[in-house]
Amino acid sequence: MSIDGKILARAKNRHDERRKERDALYERRLLNVYARAPHVRAIDAEIRATMSELVGVALGLGREDQVEEIRLRNLDLQEQRLGELMRAGFSEGYLDDSPMCRNCSDTGFVRTKICECLMALYKEAQRESLSNLFKLGNETFDSFELTYYDDTPAPDTGISPRRSMEIIYETCVEYARKLNDRSTNLFFNGAPGLGKTFLSACIARVVAENGSSVVYDMASTIFSKFEEAKFSRSEDSDEARAEVKRCLECDLLIIDDLGTEMTTTFTVSALYEIINTRLVAGRKTIVSSNLTIQELRRRYTEQIMSRLEGEYQVLTFRGDDIRKKRNVV
Repeated sequence: MSIDGKILARAKNRHDERRKERDALYERRLLNVYARAPHVRAIDAEIRATMSELVGVALGLGREDQVEEIRLRNLDLQEQRLGELMRAGFSEGYLDDSPMCRNCSDTGFVRTKICECLMALYKEAQRESLSNLFKLGNETFDSFELTYYDDTPAPDTGISPRRSMEIIYETCVEYARKLNDRSTNLFFNGAPGLGKTFLSACIARVVAENGSSVVYDMASTIFSKFEEAKFSRSEDSDEARAEVKRCLECDLLIIDDLGTEMTTTFTVSALYEIINTRLVAGRKTIVSSNLTIQELRRRYTEQIMSRLEGEYQVLTFRGDDIRKKRNVV
């Protein structure tokens, strides 16, 4: 599983903010205790002194036979402190300063591995990042409605659009839940309004929720980032290069609406770089387009089409524009 550095940094900032908020709350509570039970301040000073003595013994600055004496004195001071708190009307856990996460002691990492607490924030940040790009906000597999598709068998295939979409839907659900190194790449094509973007977003949600890194964007936006990274000399070019790196290295890249961009020598070259680099690295990609295979062949190179048709599972969406049907309903 690849971790998106940009998303992880956002999650780490949020993790640090929560830790700071917790530390600030503890400091406010401690000052409140000192105001209502002044003797606690003196007890805390004595407790800190015992800890310093233990460190001194560990460093060879004291006798080891003093350890038990220091420990017992520390426990006695802890009891005195609790008694002062209770007499002042505070609850037993009012000054509990244990970490929010006992696994990582609020560092966010257990050795070199991301702790579950930070991973939860990573997933949350990734969902937010993806949600900014989703068109409707309700793109989930449970909300996908097959009844909008005609159940009449097509004359050429004998299969109805609804049955065809049932197969595509089941393929997408399975793909999202079990994405791994053995998964294939997907190529969605078909007329506008048949659910390509919707199902792409559904896949993105599930894959992100499972902890994999996902980049989802319009083809035109992705190519603009590649162009800025290559030609721009402004400060923004650093951010563009970081975005290009994300596109090439994420676990799942979803390129929506291929063919809506202005086709130039550069965009064709960038598309080939994306497809080929990710194929070589074994990273998974979903491409969706409103263009037919024939239209794509006229627009892109043979090298690109051989990879889209040979290395991707092609899923052709059929039927009438379901967005119009929703508006009628």
